[in-house]
Amino acid sequence: MLLTAPMMMLKTVLPAEVARGVYIENPPSAEALKLMHLLIATAGGRMAEDVRHELRLASIKSITGMRNHSRATLRKLFIELAGAVMVFDDTDAQCEIIGGFLDRAKLDYRDEDSDNLLVAWWFGGAFREMAENSCHWAIMDRQTVFALSSKYSILLFQYVASLVNLNYVTSKTFTVSELRTIMGVPEGKMNRFADFRRFALEAAIDEINQTSRMTLTATPRKVGRTVTGITIARAEKEPERKRDTKRELDRPKTGRKARRDGTAETPSLTFPEHGTVRDTQPWDRIARDTAPRLEGGHVPDLRKLADAFRKWCGEKSIPLDATSIEKTFTTWCKSYSAR
Repeated sequence: MLLTAPMMMLKTVLPAEVARGVYIENPPSAEALKLMHLLIATAGGRMAEDVRHELRLASIKSITGMRNHSRATLRKLFIELAGAVMVFDDTDAQCEIIGGFLDRAKLDYRDEDSDNLLVAWWFGGAFREMAENSCHWAIMDRQTVFALSSKYSILLFQYVASLVNLNYVTSKTFTVSELRTIMGVPEGKMNRFADFRRFALEAAIDEINQTSRMTLTATPRKVGRTVTGITIARAEKEPERKRDTKRELDRPKTGRKARRDGTAETPSLTFPEHGTVRDTQPWDRIARDTAPRLEGGHVPDLRKLADAFRKWCGEKSIPLDATSIEKTFTTWCKSYSAR
C-alpha cells in the first residue's frame, strides 16, 4: 500500500524496491540522482498516481547541494533519468519489473528569466507500480544525498538506507558483480577488484561515513586468494559523531574532500550559490576591478552580476567549486554587460 506522506524538507521516502533498484542501462549521474530524490520528495504521497507533478526552478535553486541549474542543465538531467532502466526482481510473485523512472517531463520556459521556469513530470508505470505495491520504505536524509558527490556514493547509500528498518539486519553480503551493479559501475570499467575497491567502493564509503548518520565498513570474503563476496556492515553513529556530521553538512562543501582525506590546508574557492557578492571576497574585489563600469563610473549591480554568472556557469555545466572558478569569474567579468 502506498505510504501517504507529505513532502519532507529533510527526508526523502523511497519505495525500498526503488532504493534497491538496479540500473542496467545508462546509470544516472550524481546530479541526476539528486534530481530524482527531489522529484520523489515533491510528489510525496502522490508518487504512485498517474498525474502531473510540478516544481519551479527557483525552488530547485534554493536547495543547498543542488547546482545552480538552468533549463539547459535540467534538460540533460531529465534525459539521463528518462534513459535509466530499473529492474526489480519480485521473488514473492516470481516476476521481474523492468521499466523507467519517468514517463515524460516538460520544461515550460515562458517565465525563465525570473527563475519561474516550470518543471513538470509524470512518473513511469514501473515506478508507480513499485510505489503502489511497496510494503517497505527507505527513509533517507536528503541533506546527505545532496552532499554526496558521486553516483557510486548515492546508489550505495540509498541501498543501505533501505535496510535500516529491517529488524536485526546490520550487514549484507554481496558478490562483487552484485555490488558493481548496485553502484552503477559500467561494464569494462575498473575490471580489477583492486581498482573497483579503491576508486568506487572505498571512496563511496569514505564519503558516506563523513556525511551520514551511519558508519559503513566493507569486508572482502575470500576463497583462497579469490574475492568471492563483500560484506557491507552498518552501525549507527554515537550522538557526538552525529553532531560532528551535522556540523560538516552545515559547512560549505569547499574543502570537504580534503577534510575527509586529512589533507585540508588551504581550502579551494567556491562561488556563492545564492545572493550578491558584495563584501564577499575575493568575488567583490574581482567584480569591482574587472567588470566594465556603468555610465558615470558606477559599479554594476553585484547581485545581478552574480546571478548572471551563475546562470552562465549552469549553461556551460561549470561547477561553482571548479578548481579554476576564480580565474573563470575574472575572465567572465571582463566581458560582462549589465543589460
